[in-house]
Amino acid sequence: MKKIFFLLFFVLLFQVAHAQTITFISEKTNKPLPKVSVFAKDGSIVAYSDIDGKIDKNLITQDQEKFQLVYDNVILAQLTFSEINKDIIKLDDKIKDIEPVVIKNEKPAKYILIKGNFNTYVIVNNQLKSYADGIITYIFDNKTKKLKSTNVEQYRIFSLQTEPNGAFSSYTAGLEIPRLKYVGNPEEYKTGKKNIKELKGDKNDQIEIIDRIGSEKGSTSFGITLYDFKKIINLSFEKESGKTLRDFLEYSEVRYSKIKYKEKPEPTQLALYNNFYVTEYSFGNDNDIKKVRFNKSNSSYQTSYWEDPSFPNMQKVFSSFFKNDLKEKPNEK
Repeated sequence: MKKIFFLLFFVLLFQVAHAQTITFISEKTNKPLPKVSVFAKDGSIVAYSDIDGKIDKNLITQDQEKFQLVYDNVILAQLTFSEINKDIIKLDDKIKDIEPVVIKNEKPAKYILIKGNFNTYVIVNNQLKSYADGIITYIFDNKTKKLKSTNVEQYRIFSLQTEPNGAFSSYTAGLEIPRLKYVGNPEEYKTGKKNIKELKGDKNDQIEIIDRIGSEKGSTSFGITLYDFKKIINLSFEKESGKTLRDFLEYSEVRYSKIKYKEKPEPTQLALYNNFYVTEYSFGNDNDIKKVRFNKSNSSYQTSYWEDPSFPNMQKVFSSFFKNDLKEKPNEK
C-alpha cells in the first residue's frame, strides 16, 4: 500500500510539473526547439526556451496580451495569450536554408581561423538596453586547440534612448563579444559541477551547459550586492560528429545575474545574450589579420554586412518594437 501511495505521488508530481511548462517543437521534425525567445507586446523578453524546448508557463501572463516568438533571429509567430497558453506549440522553423560553412586552405598549418557573424545584447528587467552585431574571426592554436586571439573586423552598436539625454546609453558598457567558452576541447565542458544536456537534431547536435558561478548570496561592495549568477551555454556541432573545432557551427551564451542597490527595495535583473555563427573555416600560419577595436562608444564598419540575408540581424526584431528609439552609435571607419 505504501509503495502504491509513493508511485501515485510521483505520477501526480510529474503531471503537475509538465502542466507548468510550455514546450516548443519543430513542425517539421517534432523535435524540441531550444533558444526560442518569447517577446511580450512591449518588447520585453519574458522567456527563453531550454534545450528541451521548454519555458515556464508562469512567465506568460494574460495582461501581456500578445507575444512574438523569435527563433534563429527571425520572428516565427505572433500569438495571443490563449494561443500560447498551451502545453505544446508547434512552430514552422524553416525560415531559410542553412548556409554551409566555407572551407579554405584545408592543408593543416599553425593556426585554425574560424570566421563568422555575431550579435550581443543587454537586457535589464526583461527590457533591451543595448545591442551590437558584426563580423569576427577567432584564431586557435592548431596543436593545443586553445584560443589565441579574438579579432573583430566590423561591428555596429545601438542603444535604447527612452529618456532625456540618453540616460540608458551607459548600458552599452555591458556588451561583450562571444567568448567561445568550451569550444576547442570537447571534453572540457564535462568537468566540474555543471548541468549538461545533449540534443541530437536532424541537421546538428547541440549541447546545453548550465553553470552557476559563486554563491547565491553573492558579494556586497559600496552598498551594491551582486548575486544569483547563472550561465547557460549552447554549443552546436555537425550531426554525429566528434564535436571538435572542425565540427563547430554555433555558440550561444546567456548570463543572468541580479544587482541590489542598498537604497532600492527591489533587485535589478540583468541578462547578457551572446551569439556566434560560423561562416568560414581555414588554416594559416599568420595570425596577424585585419581587425578593429571593439569600442562601445561607436560603430565601425566599411560594408553593409547586415544586409546579407544569412546575417543574424536581431536589430530588425528589436526595431519592430522600439522603432526610432533604438539608435545606432556613429560609424567611425
